[in-house]
Amino acid sequence: MKLSLKKNAYGKNAVNLSKIIRHPNYHEFRQISVNVSLEGDFETAHTLGDNSKILPTDTQKNTVYALAKEHFTDSIENFGLYVANYFISHNPQVSQATVHILEHPWTRMAFDGEPHHHAYVGGSSEKRTTTIVKTVDGITVTSGIKDLLILKTTDSGFEGYIKDQYTTLKETADRIFATQCEANWNYTGHELDFTASLATSAKPY
Repeated sequence: MKLSLKKNAYGKNAVNLSKIIRHPNYHEFRQISVNVSLEGDFETAHTLGDNSKILPTDTQKNTVYALAKEHFTDSIENFGLYVANYFISHNPQVSQATVHILEHPWTRMAFDGEPHHHAYVGGSSEKRTTTIVKTVDGITVTSGIKDLLILKTTDSGFEGYIKDQYTTLKETADRIFATQCEANWNYTGHELDFTASLATSAKPY
């Protein structure tokens, strides 16, 4: 029986980095985690033990660090687009590069109503995410939020459910409701002001 390898991908997960962006009047602190997945022509690595088309995952990690130094200056979407394009343009054996970025929130501390120039406090549980999929034919950008905690202290009930011989839960018309929310949306293009888009229309609260 002849077998063929239909899809072949590998990559580097959890490339964690922090960066201080030094503006003239204040410092901006950013903390992200980057996952990279490369899909393409790597078959001979499995069939012949030939690694000549394999970009080591350690090199992928170093590439993210190196590119972040100069090109992580605004939105995680723009940085993800640059990283994905770099892997595609510098590796002809790669047909698809997927870059997923999660950003941990940090907020400048305020004193007497004024944001401090370089002091930060950890933000809420909410994290921004983006996934860039780059091929030789096009780009898709999917962004979102995850780990957003939502709670209401009243006006939530649970009644009228199925009851059988194993049911012990009592009905209630008033209880606390809490959940963790994750939302994603697709952008129609990739030459956008992603930060402004999130601030004006994407936040659901």
